[in-house]
Amino acid sequence: MLGLYLGDGCISRSRRVWRLRIVLDSKYPAIIDRCRQAIDQLMPGQRASVQQLPKNCVEVGLYSKHWPCLLPQHGPGRKHTRRIALEPWQQALVDQATEEFIIGLIHSDGCRVVANDRGIRSIRYHFSNRSEDILGLFTSALDKLDIPWTRSSRYIVSVYRKAATARLDEFVGPKDVAVPLEDVHYTA
Repeated sequence: MLGLYLGDGCISRSRRVWRLRIVLDSKYPAIIDRCRQAIDQLMPGQRASVQQLPKNCVEVGLYSKHWPCLLPQHGPGRKHTRRIALEPWQQALVDQATEEFIIGLIHSDGCRVVANDRGIRSIRYHFSNRSEDILGLFTSALDKLDIPWTRSSRYIVSVYRKAATARLDEFVGPKDVAVPLEDVHYTA
């Protein structure tokens, strides 16, 4: 959920509570459902709303007084114009569930493509974000899993090597077949 928030989420004040909104592409219902499940797990007893928006977008959201504590990266303006850093407790969670963090980032601001490289089918992953801090969080997570990456442009991190894309395919894969949240298991 943290990866999805950093990519496509925002928190805004609404009267006495805060509203988390994560906007996703409606052509990936498995990702939308996974996002809703993750929010529901964070806020037991509440249920995230899923609202259809124009231009094939879906907003997954929930009101809570707790969002500023759970997601302290919120602030005025766009994420790429301000510093984004994980709190120590968030970093500990990312260290424990690095694959999940990468999944969230790729599902929000990344893609998996099948390229035709001189007649050979080749898998590639790309992650795009204008925030240098968020790009750094992504590359640090890849480094933790020993997945080599390259900066293909100012805002894009790419994974091209066959073994590296095979490793990402083990837990990310195509967006249209996202692994249900209940099938993810963590080790402490």
